[in-house]
Amino acid sequence: MEIRRSTVFFTLLVSLFGCRQDDKKPNVIIFFTDDQGYADLGCYGATGFETPNLDALAESGIRFTSLYAPATVCTPSRAGLLTGLYPKRTNLHEAVIFPYSTHGLPPESYTLAELFKDNGYSTACIGKWHLGHQPEFMPNRQGFDYFYGVPYSNDMDGHYYRHNNFQSPPLPVYRNESIIEEGPDQRYLTKRYTEESIQLIKNRGDEPFFIYLAHNMPHTPLHVSEQFEGKSKMGLYGDVIMELDWSMGEIIRTLKEEHIYKNTIVVFSSDNGPISNRSARPLRGTKATTWEGGQRVPGLIAWPQEIPANKVSDEMVTLMDLFPTFVDILEDTDSGKRTFDGISLLQLLKNPEKTKLESRPFLYYARNGQPEAIREGEWKLHVQKSRGWHQDSIAFSPQLYQLGIDMGEQNNVINEHPDIFKQMQDDLENEDQTIQ
Repeated sequence: MEIRRSTVFFTLLVSLFGCRQDDKKPNVIIFFTDDQGYADLGCYGATGFETPNLDALAESGIRFTSLYAPATVCTPSRAGLLTGLYPKRTNLHEAVIFPYSTHGLPPESYTLAELFKDNGYSTACIGKWHLGHQPEFMPNRQGFDYFYGVPYSNDMDGHYYRHNNFQSPPLPVYRNESIIEEGPDQRYLTKRYTEESIQLIKNRGDEPFFIYLAHNMPHTPLHVSEQFEGKSKMGLYGDVIMELDWSMGEIIRTLKEEHIYKNTIVVFSSDNGPISNRSARPLRGTKATTWEGGQRVPGLIAWPQEIPANKVSDEMVTLMDLFPTFVDILEDTDSGKRTFDGISLLQLLKNPEKTKLESRPFLYYARNGQPEAIREGEWKLHVQKSRGWHQDSIAFSPQLYQLGIDMGEQNNVINEHPDIFKQMQDDLENEDQTIQ
């Protein structure tokens, strides 16, 4: 009888406390950097600095070689990430939001934070927001339970805009909807965001969590703490990247110490390309251009419990794909009825070697809001180019590149493939008309 009671008691303990991590919804962390280029990680060929923690993340999951940001600059790219939609659909596809702007991400937009919140998650935004700083557009009104960070880019700190005679205030730091500091010492932003994220992980409740950690760096002006000053062989920029790598390492270390690493999905990427082409090589172009260097960014996804380790995928994917992917992971049938511009990558994540995605068009919108290029399969067509934030197109003859063998866009083959040119030109026009 005593043996039977002990067996029943042990069974009860297992049922109450012995649940495996995979019986629970996964935690999710999106680690997002600002203006970090395709070549700014060791696993993508970086030189002059080291990124051991990001390289380890790549080895524990999937590294994408053809992952695209939704836009060439900050605001529209973040809108695309958090809605799964082309920024044009939320009217955020032109330029960025400035301190004098009065618009933002429409409150009726359904965000990733709202998806997770509707599925029982706690949600937090740490770092740079840049989707509207009027109260109705801020993170706490867009599905985030908690916000700690700044409303826009670090270069807007006390900046004077001559064209409209607007003096920006010192960069405000928010905790939820209250300003707690102005003009922070930017040397410590990376460290502060990291520490805040770690505290959220350690003090989490019973529910799973979604943390959107959006670092300000390496957007200019560059700043780094004393701990990393002079640490790289590439000067201040390399130091900044190494501190961001440290940040990722601290996050992963905390997840492991808390015994939740295996069932946490960690996504790493950048909002657009870098300011210097050195950080985009072998790609052509930089931030704010629709050449590959402006939107093809590093991308890593790890979920040790479900995703095979040390895989590389050449499939064309975008940050807009994350939203429908999380819908599938959460098995959210209501959200699954929504329309997205991205597609679910769940099967690709689980079986990257055998999953082949169907060819689909991807449109590249310039910072003036105009569609300048389209990719279909390995082909990319450029039809126009612009100069400046708002100016119309400049003189430009269409160019066609076969990215499968020319990812640097050096060999224009438009004359050799007139049929492909004509078809893609029509596809660009037709697709753009459907994006409203």
